[in-house]
Amino acid sequence: MAEKYNIQVFGLKKCQDTRKAERFFKERGIPYHFIDLTVRGLSKGELEKVKQAVGLENLIDKAGKEYARRNLKYIAHDVEEALLTNPLLFKTPLVRSGPRATVGYRPEVWKQWLE
Repeated sequence: MAEKYNIQVFGLKKCQDTRKAERFFKERGIPYHFIDLTVRGLSKGELEKVKQAVGLENLIDKAGKEYARRNLKYIAHDVEEALLTNPLLFKTPLVRSGPRATVGYRPEVWKQWLE
């Protein structure tokens, strides 16, 4: 059963919601692949798929430290380009399973995926 899932968890080790997402899948014995956004961001293709699932504006963390640090509130910027060049701007965790994706801690959605 678990083989049919291809779960990717994009996040930060320090992020509490990312750790909760990892625990969600571990507790259910569902294998997942963790991608640390401090090491690697999303490729253009991955971003395109996630964007179709959740919408581009939902991906950028406007309340995050990195957004404030870069003064993006006051600068005109291309959200997609900003996310591709600086993965720390993503809201975390970003959980992906094929064409489906969620932003933030969404156990109610993940449970539906596993049914």
